[in-house]
Amino acid sequence: MPATTHHADTAIEGRFSKVPQVTLVFWFIKILCTTLGETGGDAVTMSMNLGYLVGTAIFAALFFIAVAAQITAKKFHPFLYWITIIATTTVGTTMADFADRSLGVGYAGGSLTLLVLLMASLGVWYWSQGSISVSTVSTPTVEMFYWVTIMFSQTLGTALGDWTADSMDLGYGWAAVIFGSLLAIVAACHFWTKISKTALFWVAFILTRPLGAVVGDFLDKPLAQGGLNLSRFIASGSLVVLVIASILLFPQRAGKHSAR
Repeated sequence: MPATTHHADTAIEGRFSKVPQVTLVFWFIKILCTTLGETGGDAVTMSMNLGYLVGTAIFAALFFIAVAAQITAKKFHPFLYWITIIATTTVGTTMADFADRSLGVGYAGGSLTLLVLLMASLGVWYWSQGSISVSTVSTPTVEMFYWVTIMFSQTLGTALGDWTADSMDLGYGWAAVIFGSLLAIVAACHFWTKISKTALFWVAFILTRPLGAVVGDFLDKPLAQGGLNLSRFIASGSLVVLVIASILLFPQRAGKHSAR
């Protein structure tokens, strides 16, 4: 085999080394992380009385640090990847709450604004790189698009979860059923239709966030509001343990994902 071909094959094999395989375990850990983002974000902004603006500043700093570490890493590190996901979901929680509650945008207005930002992020990514598939996440530029898009999707998911459970007065249980059912439909489309796998991935990624948001609220909201009234710190600590245990018990590999 010519040396150039060998080097090209090697480059392709290592190209996606920082992106985990999208498996059932991936989605399970993702939902745990999004739930942790809700309880953790509320613990800092509400239980510690720091407010949404200060909480957003804290988690935004952690987000930038985590993303920088992820981008500069030479290969896929499960713990680093999921720490970065948690950073996106916590800053997403506080940003959505700040916009909805402090700025008075409201859940509907916040969701619409964030949807526009998410679509703009995906649009610029596609315009710049020609694809928004996770199979293209192999350069610092594309990684930046990837993480910014994820951050917007997490923030949108928070607003959607609050809008469904609170503004539509469906409660946490019914909201969880709705988003869980929508995820099941997306999964069915993945296996039994020819709908773009890339589109389905991003739809599922967005939907796991409001599911995590309503589950997180269910854990720590007062009994009178339909929650279990657990301490936000205890709930967050328990979720951290579950995330760590899942990463250790179900090793993940870097993988090349389908572009369709």
